[in-house]
Amino acid sequence: MALFRKSAAPTPLDGVDCLYVDLDGVVYKGADAIPHAVDSIRATGLPAAYLTNNASRTDAEVAEHLSSFGLDVQREQVVTSPQAAMRLLATHLGPGDPVLVVGGAGIVVEIEARGWRVVRTAAEQPKAVVQGFHPSVGWKDLAEASFALQRKPADGGIPWIATNGDWTIPVAGGIAPGNGTLVSAVHTAVGRLADFAGKPETAMFELATERFGATTPAMIGDRLDTDILGARRTGIRSILVLTGIDRGASLLGADASMRPDHVVQDLRGLSEPVLPVRETLETSTGDVYFEVGVAAVRRSGIDIALVRSGERPVDTIRAASAAVWSADRPVLGLRVSPELLAL
Repeated sequence: MALFRKSAAPTPLDGVDCLYVDLDGVVYKGADAIPHAVDSIRATGLPAAYLTNNASRTDAEVAEHLSSFGLDVQREQVVTSPQAAMRLLATHLGPGDPVLVVGGAGIVVEIEARGWRVVRTAAEQPKAVVQGFHPSVGWKDLAEASFALQRKPADGGIPWIATNGDWTIPVAGGIAPGNGTLVSAVHTAVGRLADFAGKPETAMFELATERFGATTPAMIGDRLDTDILGARRTGIRSILVLTGIDRGASLLGADASMRPDHVVQDLRGLSEPVLPVRETLETSTGDVYFEVGVAAVRRSGIDIALVRSGERPVDTIRAASAAVWSADRPVLGLRVSPELLAL
């Protein structure tokens, strides 16, 4: 893991041949580009695939949105969770079969492109249900999905594919409920689980690799439970950027399966040298010090304390993460100082 290397690669992108880039919280938040994101992506000079769990828009609409910020993006560069969902649906459906859609155009265009028929009610006898986020989704849509999914697969029930399970989505006004929250509502009503297509499942990463032929890609995301976990499951490099959902406290408490190879303050960090983590044992006390740049964090028994803040929050976060992750017990068994949890 890069957080612990004594001699890190020159930058987080050393040896990378393609970027897999999440959107919400990485490139933009709501209608606005995140500072430094666009220029930093262009500055890498690498081909980029844009992987989004947000199912509300088509790949063409996403490409147009990204292009409005100054990125040169074609629709083929956009990999959506509805596209991944189609791979799961294909094993269950025949030509012209009806599919009940809970969601918007991002799902509809993919279903129609494959010759299946979009329906909106359980009375139309759908052969499957696909559920994805859209701001217009309401109680009636969730109810129709519930009616269609009353029977479990073992009892002759139809497939239920959720584009993604993100509990939240970052928008201009703040953090809002995501598709996972809406899927949970249907789950509560029907007592069965959906099959998920988007991150952290591997289908989206596999689609990107098929299109781009990447051999050493790097996933750049803002969520540990989708972007980073999915990259780890797929076996590719993972980079967490601190401009979206997950920040310092989330990183300190991250399960080993969700720990990124690199952490950057914003996307300028993609092209900046990775500062090494320096670990020093004070033999007289048994305390261990972890330093990144000028940032310093001390582990004394079960206490994790800030000694000195870094020039950037990311340096302090990386030092604290090293202190927590290398401890002999999980984070719940440690006393982490409040100023570290507030990062």
